[in-house]
Amino acid sequence: MSWTRQYNAVVPRNPFAMSTPDLCLRTKYVLDEDGRIVSTQAPSPGRGPAFVLARGAAGCAWAIHADVEPEIAGEVDSLAREEPPIQDLRKSPIHAERYVSLVGGELGSGPAFTFPEALTQHGETVVVDDLRQLEYHFTGWTAEEIPDASPIVGVMEDGHAVSVCFCARRSDFSAEAGLETVPAFRGRGLGPRVAAAWALAIRASGRTPLYSTSWSNEASLAVARKLDLIPYAATWKLSGRFCPAQTA
Repeated sequence: MSWTRQYNAVVPRNPFAMSTPDLCLRTKYVLDEDGRIVSTQAPSPGRGPAFVLARGAAGCAWAIHADVEPEIAGEVDSLAREEPPIQDLRKSPIHAERYVSLVGGELGSGPAFTFPEALTQHGETVVVDDLRQLEYHFTGWTAEEIPDASPIVGVMEDGHAVSVCFCARRSDFSAEAGLETVPAFRGRGLGPRVAAAWALAIRASGRTPLYSTSWSNEASLAVARKLDLIPYAATWKLSGRFCPAQTA
């Protein structure tokens, strides 16, 4: 069983009352009854990481892939229980080197944000519900994944979407933003516009809108700053010794 650690007490999960490290994990990944990762929550699910640790001031939450050997999973779980809540989201886990030696693979990390209560939509957006609105400028979309990625909010140019925000991950309680803007249209404030409109749509559905990125993605971090997003956790994950390309 996976648990959330808050301050000095280990408590069962109650992820849905606020934006917490636990809610971050449950939005990103499908977990089995033992709290082990089965896949990502994406419209086209990936395998997910071998190990992910989410930490913030509210506590820490972690999950280990179901394919990780029980002995390794048990040791990683024991180490993760010793991780304290943090204020500095860039701070490395106290057992970072041990996790790498046990699990291996590619390392990824970045902040997770929630949207401010006061959120204003600036400029016109539309709901994208037809593949033909996407396929002129964007590649990789299929008609089958549009329902799971919805709501998809876009800015249009000549009838074609040039910037879109959609559900990259979603659950019954929350959704995480995915954001794409055509290179020729970047720098015009379209990313923050569609992200704000998407977040309002998610709230209208009764769910919590979330946003996350990597520490190295300057463009995505700039969107977070422009929208005054509130950092509540940071994720630190290892792909493990299986294929890193399958660990989104």
